[in-house]
Amino acid sequence: MTGPSDGTSISHLPEEILANVFTAVSDTRTRNSLSLVCRSFLRLERKTRTSITLRGNARDLHLLPTSFIHVTHLDLSFLSPWGHALFCNSSTTASADLCLRDAFPRVISLSVYVRNPATLHLLLLSPWLDLRHVKLVRWHQRPPGLPPGSDFAALFSHCRSLTSLDLSSFYHWPEDLPPVLAANPTAAASLRRLNLLTTSFTEGFKSHEIESITSCCPNLEHLLIACTFDPRYLGSVGDETLLAIPSNCPKLSLLHLVDTSSFLNRRDVEGFAGEDARVSRATLVALFSGLPLLEELVLDVCNNVRESSFALEVLCSKCPKLRVLKLGQFHSICLAIGSQLDGVALCQGLQSLSVKNCGDLDDMGLIEIARGCSKLVRFELEGCKLVTEKGLRTMTCLLRKTLIDIKVSCCVNLDTAACLRALEPIRNRIERLHVDCVWNELRESDNLGHGFLKFDLNVMGEMCSSDVNGTKFVDYFGDMECEDTSKKKRQRCKYESEVDDCFAQSNVSGYWDRLKYLSLWIGVGDLLTPLPVAGLEDCPNLEEIQIKVEGDCRGRPKPAESEFGLGILACYPLLSKMRLDFGDTRGYALTAPSGQMDLSLWERFFLNGIGSLSLNELDYWPPQDEDVNQRSLSLPAAGLLQECYTLRKLFIHGTAHEHFMNFFLTIPNLRDVQLREDYYPAPENDMCTEMRVGSCSRFEDALNRRQIYD
Repeated sequence: MTGPSDGTSISHLPEEILANVFTAVSDTRTRNSLSLVCRSFLRLERKTRTSITLRGNARDLHLLPTSFIHVTHLDLSFLSPWGHALFCNSSTTASADLCLRDAFPRVISLSVYVRNPATLHLLLLSPWLDLRHVKLVRWHQRPPGLPPGSDFAALFSHCRSLTSLDLSSFYHWPEDLPPVLAANPTAAASLRRLNLLTTSFTEGFKSHEIESITSCCPNLEHLLIACTFDPRYLGSVGDETLLAIPSNCPKLSLLHLVDTSSFLNRRDVEGFAGEDARVSRATLVALFSGLPLLEELVLDVCNNVRESSFALEVLCSKCPKLRVLKLGQFHSICLAIGSQLDGVALCQGLQSLSVKNCGDLDDMGLIEIARGCSKLVRFELEGCKLVTEKGLRTMTCLLRKTLIDIKVSCCVNLDTAACLRALEPIRNRIERLHVDCVWNELRESDNLGHGFLKFDLNVMGEMCSSDVNGTKFVDYFGDMECEDTSKKKRQRCKYESEVDDCFAQSNVSGYWDRLKYLSLWIGVGDLLTPLPVAGLEDCPNLEEIQIKVEGDCRGRPKPAESEFGLGILACYPLLSKMRLDFGDTRGYALTAPSGQMDLSLWERFFLNGIGSLSLNELDYWPPQDEDVNQRSLSLPAAGLLQECYTLRKLFIHGTAHEHFMNFFLTIPNLRDVQLREDYYPAPENDMCTEMRVGSCSRFEDALNRRQIYD
């Protein structure tokens, strides 16, 4: 390409090359800027834009632009007012339906909020001919008096070539779906992906319903389903159901079976549960043997599955394409006896592994997993009470070349400082991180030395000949009898030298150079201010943070400090996106008892200092009073959020009064604001005195009248 002096520019490139460049741009604002350069750029941008999310008011559907005819993925689930019927005016229903069809004629993927079956029926009166993927959203209660299956009847009768259905955010009755699938065998047989991991369920799909669904959909490749493994419940999933899945759907490459109790995010379960699941080792072997194409497997059982090591070895041999594995309440996943790898450590192709509430996983098991699963990019450890800082640090040393995404949660021996110390050898490589904010006597000088944190594998081998409490100490890298000591030392030499090199390099960089996403859990009553002291003071490239505060404010004394500590996040220069979740923080929304704080005062405590951050996007979940099902933005919270002068997007996952929302009109560049009651049950109109349809419309009109200078 010649230089600028010849009058050439990027616009002189062939259109095919420019189209590839435009296709690679995903940021919406960047694409909008490109479309303003010239007419040819506008045409290319529209031609290469394949997905669009509409957030305007549903009353203005007739004003849709007609230049996005190449869009194939259309999202209508965020239309305003959020959660209301798409076609609220019956006189304009037909014209709005035709406007959607004319504006986006090539849609193959559709997401829509379906408050009642009439919405889907009207939308699909003249369906898109190539429609293949549908996602339904509903957080409101199922309308009373509906006949069984009415939520899905219109979908399967109009879209007989549907290949993907996502109901993960759609509240419905589990017994509604199987009869509709049975009544539409052609549409059911065409399904390839079915997501029934509905988080608002309390019990999920029963065993006979799962068997019916898999029988009706024999060509499924992806199946995600919420169920119950607890044997005390009728219809719990056991051996019979697990055996039916590979028999009915042998083509599965992705399988998620998740107990609904895991949606509660209980933190009081560590290790062994009170009940054993009705899942035998023979059944697991048959399940894994019947799904040879499996690439991703999630079994979050929430009830004990014991002695699973052998079954996991079968999984590794029968499913060679397996890359993602999550196990919940599985025990003995890795025995760590001798130098021979066993259990999950034999899954050498794994790139993502999540271990949750494994009662007997210890440091030796963790190291064996690191030895065997040497390609791990992502690792999650949750509720494993025997794992310590030494084991986690040695594991990170062994995986230092690949590991970039780590989550450590609910491990009693790994508080925040210990966890961050264990990650020191790879801190300059980690891109995504989750830790719990547990400040156990945190001191600024709290730093264990190099030698203390490391395993001396040779010394451990020499210990194997001595008795410990009357039993033989098992050498991790050697045999039980320890006959050939020199051979075992050579066997350890490779791993010992790797760990030595890693520890030597761990202090080269004290920065989290590549960390872009940080997730934190913190209990009510604790402060965020010790975070930099714990070891997260230098994150020069951190762009997004998620903070979840959980606990009961009722009965707690007034905090001694005036603020929670959000102001300390100003030390991260590139931080622009925040998800601030107090949805599981409970308190008194109305009048609190004498001597206690209501939720408005707690919100003031939590949000103090947020105005000092240069945030571009904020998702905020207000705390709740579960007794009255109220999650509402308070006056102090509205006033403090108003101080975020750099915000462009603000999404409040709850309700708010109209005059509180008007505070946000003073934020100069605020462009996108929405109330989303995306929790179950979302408040009904006749029960909520806050933002109604008219209130939302008035606020949006005032917001859109303002001039946005950038």
